[in-house]
Amino acid sequence: MTICSQIKGYARNHERVADLSSLMAVALLFTTIWVAIDFQAIIFSWIKQSILLHGPAVILLLILDVFLIFMLLNIGSTRLENPDDEHQDRCFGTFRGRMHGGFNLGTAFNNWVHHIEQVNKKHR
Repeated sequence: MTICSQIKGYARNHERVADLSSLMAVALLFTTIWVAIDFQAIIFSWIKQSILLHGPAVILLLILDVFLIFMLLNIGSTRLENPDDEHQDRCFGTFRGRMHGGFNLGTAFNNWVHHIEQVNKKHR
């Protein structure tokens, strides 16, 4: 049993933990946006002091921030997935999505043609 399946099982059994992690992900996203906007001048002046040292540090912090947001969203969405699903052990990829088979140009073109036909029927 991997750590991912343990976290998913705990979040499924304790729905408030899943809700809290989703809330924390949204709060972290908006806090990051607020800090970036409000302290923009201070951050840029700090980066200009030593661009070789502070530039990568800011980039690493942003990567860590995005990783934490995705991790918290995945923990929060585990309560919505079927526990008997075949991908139970995976950390990411909680939802298969509409295009679970991968991108297919023919299918995309067919869907676009179908959409255009439906639009034309409405305007007749």
